[in-house]
Amino acid sequence: MSRLDGKVAIVTGAGRGIGRATALLFAAEGARVAVLSRTAENVQQVVAQIQAAGGKAHGVVCDLAEPEQITAAIAQVVSVYGQIDILVNNAFDPAQVSASVLELSAEQLQRNFELGPVAYLRTMQACYPWLKASGAGRVINFASLAGVVGLPGYAPYNMAKEAVRALTRSAAREWGADAITVNNVLPVAETWGDAVVPPPSNVLGRYGSPEHDIAPVVLFLASKDAQYLTGYSLTPDGGQIIDSAR
Repeated sequence: MSRLDGKVAIVTGAGRGIGRATALLFAAEGARVAVLSRTAENVQQVVAQIQAAGGKAHGVVCDLAEPEQITAAIAQVVSVYGQIDILVNNAFDPAQVSASVLELSAEQLQRNFELGPVAYLRTMQACYPWLKASGAGRVINFASLAGVVGLPGYAPYNMAKEAVRALTRSAAREWGADAITVNNVLPVAETWGDAVVPPPSNVLGRYGSPEHDIAPVVLFLASKDAQYLTGYSLTPDGGQIIDSAR
């Protein structure tokens, strides 16, 4: 028996990187996966890959900056699968994440919040009735170590991602009575394609693989194995910030 048999999972930002790796692993573990991304081509490719491997997936093109698209996407998933058990909030727009505190405008900060904690809040609210009905709902939100350490030059990103952690803790306290767990993942992984990046500075001396290092952690949080864990920030980071985010 696979770890997610009978479950329906929504993965946002599932068209590439960690989201894609998570969607593929969830499907391999028996979940019916709703693949959400704002890029239609990426959605089609991931759905096709899951189906070619014998899994079940449904693609939804959705821009999380648009509230009505979130509502429509969740309604579509429910119409297709009839339930929602797992929500993975992974999507984020990396286009406007760089700014110092002195240079940061309210407009740029708002953009980071709209695509981060505000979008996550909206998807969580839309999924809540179904997560509650599941009797064992799971929410996994993606925050960032950048916010924990205050990465220089990334003030809007840092602030938005720390707000995600605050949202997660609040929901974990409020939704525990509904048997819904809510946790964060703060990964250090290879997600930048061909861009030049500095050498890894963590204890293990390498960046994580979305497929082999990060998606399995998300699977753990989505599974029954993590049923007694909520409000937590799990850091698959190769020992980047030992103890400081825990």
